Amino acid sequence: MTTRIHGKAAGRCSAVAHGGLVYAVATDPDSGVTIQEQTRGALAALERHLKAAGSGKEGLLQATVYLTDMRNKKAMDAIWVEWIGPRENWPQRACVGADLEPTDLIEVVVTAKAL
Repeated sequence: MTTRIHGKAAGRCSAVAHGGLVYAVATDPDSGVTIQEQTRGALAALERHLKAAGSGKEGLLQATVYLTDMRNKKAMDAIWVEWIGPRENWPQRACVGADLEPTDLIEVVVTAKAL
């Protein structure tokens, strides 16, 4: 069985659960001004998407963080470390520079196990 958590964007889901895995994506729905604001917003949205699909940050296996400016990585990392919690939650993670929507500074894509 496949569970699809539909978001606001047409043609896409914010999360999909299938075969014991959850695939999710998030940006900051409020389009904060700073990377810190957008990171907090994106991670809060990601946590909601994971929960809706039957997982949570403790189920994370892999994450890719896309940043419009890699000079923001250190500031983003500080928020990420605060959010992710204990070592048991740490996924394999990559950070990549990318062109995103004009108001987005960050986008996070993850794979997690269902809990």
